[in-house]
Amino acid sequence: MKGTTTIEQLRRRIAVAGRNHPADLVIKNGKIIDIFNLEILDHNQIAIVDGTIAAIGPGPYEGNHIIDANGSYIAPGFIDGHVHIESSMVTPTEFAKVVLPHGVTTVITDPHEIANVSGSKGIQFMLQDAENTLLDIFFMLPSSVPATSFENAGAVLKANDLEPLFSHPKVIGLAEVMDFPAVRNNDEQMIHKLITAANHTNNIDGHAAGLDLHGINIYRAASIKTDHECITAEEAKERLRRGMYIMIREGSTAKNLEALIPVVHKGNSRRCFFCTDDKHLDDLMNEGSINHNIRLAIKQGLDPIIAIQMATLNAAECYELNTKGAIAPGYAADMVFLDDLKKIKILKVLKEGKIIAENGKLLQKVNMQPSTSTALTNTVILPEITEKHLQIPIKDPNKAIMIGIIPNQIITKKLLEKVEITAEGHFIASIQKDQCKMAVIERHKRTGNIGLGIVKGLGLKKGAIATTVAHDSHNLIVAGTNDKDMLKAISEINKMKGGLVVIKEGKAIGSIPLEIAGLISKKDYETVNNELQALHDALHEISPNTGFNQFLTLSFLSLPVIPDLKLTDTGLFDVVQFKHI
Repeated sequence: MKGTTTIEQLRRRIAVAGRNHPADLVIKNGKIIDIFNLEILDHNQIAIVDGTIAAIGPGPYEGNHIIDANGSYIAPGFIDGHVHIESSMVTPTEFAKVVLPHGVTTVITDPHEIANVSGSKGIQFMLQDAENTLLDIFFMLPSSVPATSFENAGAVLKANDLEPLFSHPKVIGLAEVMDFPAVRNNDEQMIHKLITAANHTNNIDGHAAGLDLHGINIYRAASIKTDHECITAEEAKERLRRGMYIMIREGSTAKNLEALIPVVHKGNSRRCFFCTDDKHLDDLMNEGSINHNIRLAIKQGLDPIIAIQMATLNAAECYELNTKGAIAPGYAADMVFLDDLKKIKILKVLKEGKIIAENGKLLQKVNMQPSTSTALTNTVILPEITEKHLQIPIKDPNKAIMIGIIPNQIITKKLLEKVEITAEGHFIASIQKDQCKMAVIERHKRTGNIGLGIVKGLGLKKGAIATTVAHDSHNLIVAGTNDKDMLKAISEINKMKGGLVVIKEGKAIGSIPLEIAGLISKKDYETVNNELQALHDALHEISPNTGFNQFLTLSFLSLPVIPDLKLTDTGLFDVVQFKHI
């Protein structure tokens, strides 16, 4: 990332560093976390001018303002290395209000969720809204819209569509390359995207779910340098051996930290950093963001300073954010004051030398209503659907293929189980066997496509749930115990123009409207969180506590780049064989 320092700012910075000019702010009595040497610097001061650290050391430094850290540990601002802001269901402005008090001062986001619905207009909306926030939001341009050719999204983005966006100062690379077969087969459009990105940046993210060693070699040969899809220690090691950066993910559905942290040691930790990927608003508010990852890593036995290094400098260096990730001269004065190095309780958050959050509360707020066109708000276009459209013919009731849910993972199992059928040979959902009917309905261009399947393990005891958050093409996905409630769920989603809904005995008992692309609410984060709590209460009326987020789990059952079996609007898809069943 190129700097934007003016001549006068550089002169002031040098003068403050040489103690020839007072700093804007001096922080005293703090324990500075030295990210480079993995040490604690006690009895040192931090001198800040124009939002940048000019000096650290015993001083003394003069300052127009003084902060007494009172023995607190001072860490660099945390960085989320890969996040889809849309998964929080709020705008970038509102998302920032949630994560800043948790010490996250920088995020690298991939807006491929909204891009799959609304194309370049969706990306432009995210870029524009991000300008309103105190959070540093950097963008990776979506590489796979649609994710594969085996489904129907709302848009198609080719290399020529992405090229103009690379000139935006907040765009720093090409986002997760999900279509591995396109890379392997030297697909013309994919090669064009990779070359276009390489002409502008060194940052190309990967998505190497389930790839063998040959696949990883192919990705590295294509200059793809990160992966956030590791689920086993051995997978992480093989990627590290081939020079990739590993993002250790802990989101709402995909929770991989416990399995991957044992891989990290002093010899390889500099190639590892943290991300959340997809995390719901309530989880962000209750658990936190990257601070939660740090806390869990320490609990698993990782050295606290290494964990903080992974959450700061490692991500910054991977994405060439040269002024982020450290408490040192020339770095942005983004800081987190901590009371200890185990619980990671955050006392204060500074952004560019100004206190913006204290004791979990944001002190500075930006209140703006997002400006959206009808291209972003009229995105749910459904055909007329009847019970007949939801019938699943079963050839052999003793060996029905179905998707098996793995709690708190986005990978699934391909199962063969006995099912109940009607006299006409159609599938009947079974509460006793935890077998639900599922449908993915194309909602962008009125194609009439409806993919039908069976899902096991969702835990519904009655009713139905539906959502237009359905990765990555974001068609309408619905699952239920009976056709009438599924049809009611589809109808309610259509009325709301997108969102999430819970149906019980023919009535909507909980819902969240997501007017922007069927993914994001226009409302403030507190209102959306209240709606989300009411939705979960409604969900508990039709399902016991399953120990996993059912809506988020459902939303990933349509993603045909994650093994083993998924459902798209064109039917059941075997991800391992990369073909329809």
